Amino acid sequence: MTGTAVTNWAGNIAYTAGEVDRPGSLDAVGELVARRARVRVLGSGHSFNEIADPGAGGTLLSLDALPAEADVDTAARTVRVGGGLRYAELARRVHAHGLALPNMASLPHISVAGSVATGTHGSGVGNGPLAAAVREVEIVTADGSTAVIGRGDPRFGGAVTSLGALGVVTALTLDLEPAYEVEQHLFTELPLEGLDFETVAAAAYSVSLFTDWRDPGFRQVWLKRRTDQPLPAFPWAAPAKVALHPVPGMPAQNCTQQFGVPGPWHERLPHFRAEFTPSSGAELQSEYLLPRRYALDVLHAIDGIRETVAPVLRTCEVRTVAADEQWLSPSYGRDTVAAHFTWIEDTAAVLPVVRRLEEALADLDPRPHWGKLFAIPSAVLRDRFPRLDDFRTLARELDPAGKFTNAFLADLLAP
Repeated sequence: MTGTAVTNWAGNIAYTAGEVDRPGSLDAVGELVARRARVRVLGSGHSFNEIADPGAGGTLLSLDALPAEADVDTAARTVRVGGGLRYAELARRVHAHGLALPNMASLPHISVAGSVATGTHGSGVGNGPLAAAVREVEIVTADGSTAVIGRGDPRFGGAVTSLGALGVVTALTLDLEPAYEVEQHLFTELPLEGLDFETVAAAAYSVSLFTDWRDPGFRQVWLKRRTDQPLPAFPWAAPAKVALHPVPGMPAQNCTQQFGVPGPWHERLPHFRAEFTPSSGAELQSEYLLPRRYALDVLHAIDGIRETVAPVLRTCEVRTVAADEQWLSPSYGRDTVAAHFTWIEDTAAVLPVVRRLEEALADLDPRPHWGKLFAIPSAVLRDRFPRLDDFRTLARELDPAGKFTNAFLADLLAP
């Protein structure tokens, strides 16, 4: 269809595509890609920059009309997932087979293909980003044919967290494990002074620290314990007395069950229930991933400018991510601490604060989440991703004419 205005989830980006297409079959995807000069895939639209925008005259491709495949192989403990499927639906189907994903992001509303392509993650010192579960990816390339790239292929390191630069991901195969239950324990008022970050981050299977940066320290701590692992001891903060939402003023009923009530993995690992609007809805987001060994330096750097950050901040979440092998992963080659910022919905007020925050973190080697709002110049980012040249070569191999390259990628991948 043409002439239809399409925006991202937050509404801060209006895509400039000349056409928006929703093919209903894999054959239709291949035929469409072969005919078009420029193509980008929309995913679930949960990005806050122009990464999905094909530019004027380009084609914005949505996969939500494709069959919602989730083919579980119980013997191999894998699932083959269609490119348009979202985590909430995938999780329900996998759980019905007595299996589970190793981790989930805070939102179950996002698409699997778009999440792994941008380096999205959950939390846990032993948990890699969501892309770490991918064992094979199927990509419709520039001529309309399909390339299948799996572990063991020398190209695999660039194939999953690929920013959509290689083609249209129509399916992925993910590793699974036996289903497990999780309890969620919340605490309040964790001091920054004297914080043993490594011990706190390892206190449970998944740990999230939340603050508004109006005062030092964290207003909330969310511990997600697998019931097959020891009960966490957490003497540094007080147990929460009421149910909480990580964004002040938002209803806690939107969040997954708290107070240590055990439940299926997919109903506890995300922060938000699939049937409710995630986070606050009207917001902007930024996130920076830095070496975990710098965690306390990162926190003190942010605390040092909290009077600048706090007025435009809804909440900040601090998590950990294990090192990844995807070339463009923000966690590539290093165990990571991730600082996520949910801002007010005011781009003019937020952007100067984002730039100030990046200045404060600059000496600590920050890499941005690819789908969030950031201002770090591409010339700087090229030095922070040591396999970028390898990725550039792979992109030229699969897309020699730059059919899937937009302004965002052209700037990043420039020689």
